[in-house]
Amino acid sequence: MSGTNNQGRLSADAKAALLNRMRSASPGVAAPATAATPHYDTSFATLPGFEQLKLMHAATNAFGIPNPFFRTHEARAGATSVIDGKEVINFASYDYLGLNGAPEVMAAAHGAVDAFGTSVSASRIVAGERAFHRTFERELADVYGAEDAIVYVSGHAANVATIGTLVGPRDVVFHDELMHNSAIVGAQLSRAHRRWFAHNDLDALETMLAAERASYGRALIVVEGNYSMDGDAPDLARLIDLKQRYGAWLMVDEAHGLGVLGPKGLGVFEAQGLDPKAVDIWMGTLSKTLASCGGYIAGSKDLVDYLKLSAPGFVYSVGLSAPATLAALTALRLMRQEPERVARLQANSAQFLAAAKAAGLDTGAADGHAIVPVIVGDSLKAVVLSNLMLDRGVNVLPIIHPAVPNKAARLRFFVTAAHTPEQIDATVAILKEELPNTDVFIRKLAFAGISDMLEGGAGAARG
Repeated sequence: MSGTNNQGRLSADAKAALLNRMRSASPGVAAPATAATPHYDTSFATLPGFEQLKLMHAATNAFGIPNPFFRTHEARAGATSVIDGKEVINFASYDYLGLNGAPEVMAAAHGAVDAFGTSVSASRIVAGERAFHRTFERELADVYGAEDAIVYVSGHAANVATIGTLVGPRDVVFHDELMHNSAIVGAQLSRAHRRWFAHNDLDALETMLAAERASYGRALIVVEGNYSMDGDAPDLARLIDLKQRYGAWLMVDEAHGLGVLGPKGLGVFEAQGLDPKAVDIWMGTLSKTLASCGGYIAGSKDLVDYLKLSAPGFVYSVGLSAPATLAALTALRLMRQEPERVARLQANSAQFLAAAKAAGLDTGAADGHAIVPVIVGDSLKAVVLSNLMLDRGVNVLPIIHPAVPNKAARLRFFVTAAHTPEQIDATVAILKEELPNTDVFIRKLAFAGISDMLEGGAGAARG
C-alpha cells in the first residue's frame, strides 16, 4: 500500500500527508499576523476540533471506510427502505407504530394542504393561530390527564425553550447523565446551576437533593421515559416521591415513550401504573410515533399559559403547519384506536432483545422498549460494522463517542411494529456473523497506526 513502510505501518510521511491534504482542502485561513496588524480568526477552519474532523475524514477515505452517516434513502423509510437502488431492512427509523405513510395520515396531510396551504405563515401569537392547533393540543393533554398542552415546531426547541424559560440563574436543574442534548442545552442556556447524576441512579439524585436543594430557588428534575441510547426506563414512582419531598418540578421527556410503553402506548406512567398528574411537565415529539415534525409540552393550564406568552421557541417561531399538525393528530387518534399496533411493536422488541442476547451480543441496559443497542466498543469498530451490515442488506447506524461514553460505541436498532419476525431473526443472524469480521479489519488498521489517530480525533473533536 502506498504510504506504508515495509511492515505495513502508515509512515510518518503518510500521516503528515493526510494532515497536509486536510489543510490544503481548507481555504480561507488568514495569513499570519504581523507586529503592525492584529490577527483575528475569521476562518471556520480554526474552530475547535476542525482539524481532527478533517483528519478523520481523510484517514477513513484513505482506507476505504465509507461514511455511514447521511445515507440517502430513495423511498419512504419504514421497516424497509431503498439505499443506492437496493431494498434493505431498515432499523434506523423512529416510525415505531408504522404510521408514517398510513392511508389515514396521508389523507389528513393532503386535505390540510388543500384547505390551509403548506404554512400558517406567522407565529401563532400574531396571526398563525388555527382551530386545529387547539384541537391537537387538547387531545395531547388528554393523553396525560393534563389541563392543557402547547405544540412547538421542533422537538429540540421544545426542550430548549421550555427549560430556558422556567429556570434561571438562582435555580438548579438535576438531570440524568444520559439526557438528550436538547434538555442539556436548555439547562445551559437558562444559566441555572446544573447537576447530573449517574444513569438511573436515584440514590445519587437523592443525595444531591438532600445536600443542595435548599441552596437554590426553583429546582427542576429532568429524565427520559425511555432512554434513546439504551432503551431503558426510570423508576417513575420514586422520582415522583423525590420531587414531592424536595420541592422540585419533575419533567419527563417521552420522545421515545409515546406509542412504545404501556398497553395503549400512553407512555412510562401507563407502563408503571402511575397517575400522570403527579408529573409536572410532560414533553414529547411529533417525529416518532406521531409521524410528523415538532414537539409538545403537557401540564397545568398555568404552565401552558406561561409558555405561550414567554417561551421564545413558541412566541418568536412560526406556528406548526396544517399538514404537520393534522398528520400528527390523525396518528395520535390511530394510536389510541388501534392498540394492536402497540402490541406488535412490543412483541417485536421483545423478540429482537431475546434473539440478540441468545446470540451473545451485548445489549447493555436495554429493556426491549423499541430501542436495542448492540455495544461493540470503540467507535471505528461500530462504523465498520454498520457498513458490513449495509453490505448484507441491513441499514443500522452507529452511535460513537462523544455521543456515548468512550469505548461504549454501538449500533442502535430502532424496532417497529412493521418489522416481521423473519426480518428480526435474519438481522440478528447477520450481525452475529459480521461482528467477528470487524476485528480483522480493526487489527489491520491498528497495525497501520491509523486506528489510534481516529479515536484520538474523535475525542479531540468533542472539544
